[in-house]
Amino acid sequence: MSLLVDQWVGKLAVVTGASAGIGAAITKALVEAGINVVGLARRVEKVQEISKQLINPKGELYAIKCNVTDESDVKKAFEEIEKIGIVHILINNAGALLNTTLYNGNVDDWRNVLETNVMGPCIVSKEVIKIMSSNKVAGQIINMNSILGHFVYDIPNTNIYTASKHALRALTETLRLELIGVESKIKVTSLSPGPVEETDFFIRNIMGGDGKSPLKYFLKPEDVANGVLYILSTPPHFQVAELMLRPVGEPF
Repeated sequence: MSLLVDQWVGKLAVVTGASAGIGAAITKALVEAGINVVGLARRVEKVQEISKQLINPKGELYAIKCNVTDESDVKKAFEEIEKIGIVHILINNAGALLNTTLYNGNVDDWRNVLETNVMGPCIVSKEVIKIMSSNKVAGQIINMNSILGHFVYDIPNTNIYTASKHALRALTETLRLELIGVESKIKVTSLSPGPVEETDFFIRNIMGGDGKSPLKYFLKPEDVANGVLYILSTPPHFQVAELMLRPVGEPF
């Protein structure tokens, strides 16, 4: 653990979509580094199971059921979170990628992806910024983006997902500028991994029924968690506005 991550030890982080894949890896890394974490997820029992996987945890893990697309649900979750402590870190990791097309797709699936990947981070960030601002916290918000938020590739089933990640990238930069405009010290980062193996997205939507993938090289969820730790290791005057992670050899 970097010495500078010590600035967050004992503080409270909120991780959305903490139940599996990247979210679970981030949650585990933060708790082991001494940061207390509230894992928000619809499958709250999966967050609770992470406690069994922790190695010498120095922080505490709390699990709260929450649908990030439902503002009333998010508000209720933060009523519980404020009983635990003051939020210093937010990782907007919850996301959706559904098997659909633009030429013949399901409108409800499109809406689900946009509400989860675009509206969700906005709704949760709004609640966190209220807490950080009222408590004069120079916190850190990290929006989990994707390489697909920078480029458009011919990868099956990434249509609306790609559009949502382009939108999230723009919203992240917009939020950074808005916070500068109100003289806030809250830092905002867009973290964009390339292909990540062992995630529900990859298994359900990209590999397909035959188990074959058009991709050859992958990051691990733990690599993305290390990216989060790097961002958190930066001193207060240093802001990582954008961080892109790519596996060696992968052109996507």
